[in-house]
Amino acid sequence: MNTTTLKVIVIDDDPKFQKTYSYYFSTYREYELAGIYHTVEEALEDYDAVRPDIVLSEIGFTGLSGIEGLIEIQKSENAAMVIIVSFEDDFERIMKAFKFGAEGYLTKPIGKKRLRHALNSIKNEGAAISHDIAKKIISMYRRKSYECFSERENQIIEHLGQGATYKAIAEKLFVTPSTINFHIQNIYIKLNVNSKSEALRKIREMNAA
Repeated sequence: MNTTTLKVIVIDDDPKFQKTYSYYFSTYREYELAGIYHTVEEALEDYDAVRPDIVLSEIGFTGLSGIEGLIEIQKSENAAMVIIVSFEDDFERIMKAFKFGAEGYLTKPIGKKRLRHALNSIKNEGAAISHDIAKKIISMYRRKSYECFSERENQIIEHLGQGATYKAIAEKLFVTPSTINFHIQNIYIKLNVNSKSEALRKIREMNAA
């Protein structure tokens, strides 16, 4: 992705939210609103020409759903990072979004600061999740995945799921960043991945299976 201004498109058929997004992005210097679309079909039609870095998409539409749009975006050679933004917080729907490639899931309504924080998380960490969504995912970690990891690794995974950086995790657990890095590498080895975003996605896939 770009290292300066990132292009973002929004797919949402609610005029109120369209107006809200326009205002939010007018205040962001590092993010450019490259387009607002009423339907997934319209967004996909312009996708290759716009080549967005990030897509914010609702789920429920009369035509193609946000999930179906997500699947199509993942097929592109220039696949953007996708954040689902919706009133829907059904766990199965959330897991389906992650299973098909979403990097984030935020529940509406969403304020200007929270959206910017989510965009920064996507840019810097590769994932963005609302606190309520994180709690649901963490509860699934505890039920299904904790037996795969040590107690310390479980703690680190919990903080990763909340979007914390390695430095922040070290501070919360009162250990050095090098200690966190050591445990992170063990987690990566167990999951057969090479990055934080891959690790989170792998765990989500395990829980959604």
